[in-house]
Amino acid sequence: MTLHLPAADGTLRAYEPRTEPLVFAAGTPFTSRTVFSAAHVVADPFADVTPDSPAAVDWDATLAFRRHLWSHGLGVAEAMDTAQRGMGLDWAGAAELIRRSAAEARAVGGRIACGVGTDQLPAGSLAGIRAAYEEQLAVVEEAGAQAIVMASRALAAAARGPEDYLEIYGHLLRQAAEPVILHWLGPMFDPALEGYWGSSDLDAATGTFLEVIAAHPDKVDGVKISLLDAGREVDLRRRLPRGVRCYTGDDFHYPELIAGDEQGFSHALLGVFDPLGPLAARAVRVLDTGDVRGFCALLDPTVELSRHLFQPPTRFYKTGVVLLAWLAGHQDHFAMVGGLQSARSLPHLARAYELADTLGLFPDPKLAEERMRTLLSLYGVTR
Repeated sequence: MTLHLPAADGTLRAYEPRTEPLVFAAGTPFTSRTVFSAAHVVADPFADVTPDSPAAVDWDATLAFRRHLWSHGLGVAEAMDTAQRGMGLDWAGAAELIRRSAAEARAVGGRIACGVGTDQLPAGSLAGIRAAYEEQLAVVEEAGAQAIVMASRALAAAARGPEDYLEIYGHLLRQAAEPVILHWLGPMFDPALEGYWGSSDLDAATGTFLEVIAAHPDKVDGVKISLLDAGREVDLRRRLPRGVRCYTGDDFHYPELIAGDEQGFSHALLGVFDPLGPLAARAVRVLDTGDVRGFCALLDPTVELSRHLFQPPTRFYKTGVVLLAWLAGHQDHFAMVGGLQSARSLPHLARAYELADTLGLFPDPKLAEERMRTLLSLYGVTR
């Protein structure tokens, strides 16, 4: 049946949902690229909480979604910003998520890497920041997961210059039991990270970032770059020490960055692979055969959806991600920790549905249509 979707100008436009799903087979991990999907958390919709309360998580649905990603051969990047880290999920909740997900990964043979930050410490001295990082690193390593060292709001506020980043990161890398992934998250994802690495000049910041890596190349598995600047990522990728991987976090240019060029390519650690997981997995398997053109033919059409989900304010992309998980049947409701389901407008959500449906992302298009119709009616769209 026809859906009437609201546009940004307040008008309604007719849309005919697709009737047949695309079928994506499960599969083993990939051979040509290492690919992580950052994964969202499923809120407990029956918890009596407020936006300021600690997150109430539906653990069964949250872990089931991770099993879905692992079944397609994707690694899971856990307790990252896609999981609303620092936007509804506090450190206590993140620590529980890390322990539960790491145990589930061991049970099913899935790959997992988990975020290490300082969010138990809103602000503080450099010594306090160092201790906070150490505490979280210990939790991740004790859980048996790889560590992703996330950017710290507290460090961005306390650091006096590049030397403080060199000291903090050097200290943490020396302590790490296994090579970690360093995550450079740009201010478009978190405004509190403006001037990270000691400078708002990205050339200077890149120099400090590379200095950290060069001092400890044996402790750095790779770097995740989330700056939404393909040219800068390629330049940094070419300057990395041999053996240090670049994991793209660029949700605007990921097909070209993963495909690469004659001088190299990026692996992937992407929030948009939460809704795109099965389709992304199919594309990477095509790339495993050496078919770059076929890979791009599958993944290039997804960029319009990704750019829509990640449009400014970029940090609210999680709302669209969770909407699509609900429409796809991965959870029974469209509620988010911290009440973040209200962070995007109905026209934005309607367009996300339309783009995802056009791509064939919904295993049951009829269910997605019914749920979208319910959402529209709640907003007063009655035809």
